[in-house]
Amino acid sequence: MVRSLLAKGDADGAATAAIEAHGPAILGYVCALAGDDDGPDVFSMFAEDLWRGLPGFRGECTLRAWAYRIAYHAAARFRRDPYRRRAQRLSSSAASRLAASIAASGMSPGSRRDRLRRLRETLDPDDRTLLVLRVDKEMEWEEIAAVLSTDADGGQPVTSAGLRKRFERLKDRLAELAKAQGLID
Repeated sequence: MVRSLLAKGDADGAATAAIEAHGPAILGYVCALAGDDDGPDVFSMFAEDLWRGLPGFRGECTLRAWAYRIAYHAAARFRRDPYRRRAQRLSSSAASRLAASIAASGMSPGSRRDRLRRLRETLDPDDRTLLVLRVDKEMEWEEIAAVLSTDADGGQPVTSAGLRKRFERLKDRLAELAKAQGLID
């Protein structure tokens, strides 16, 4: 549908269709990378980037992989933003504290789910992306390679075989960390 809208010259309609189709899953992905507080900001950056970039989509990979690649780069840009690195959170009002306590009630500190979330947060962004895309989003290796490949740094493209090996090492490392924290036997 997106390609047919692009072929008709309806870039706005194509962008709308792409964001409607992939937006909810990508919002979950960027929240996993940037956290629930910053995820919507990263998603907004992603949506703007997709909207501007969609007319130049060449179809070298699936639209889904291309959209995740844009989201991955938006999250990286967000992390590098000097303002984000030095910004301080405002003190919470009573309403904000109440809202945060309700949102966190499903994940009490020290619970197994909370410890698993914190374990995931210890991973670097590339490993977290690999884990989220393969396990949570059930993407194929070729799609993940398209997301993680970057032309900007002039480096070698990411291969499916390399990703599978990296994923195996990541699983082993996570298992060791989970055992050390008493999450598994």
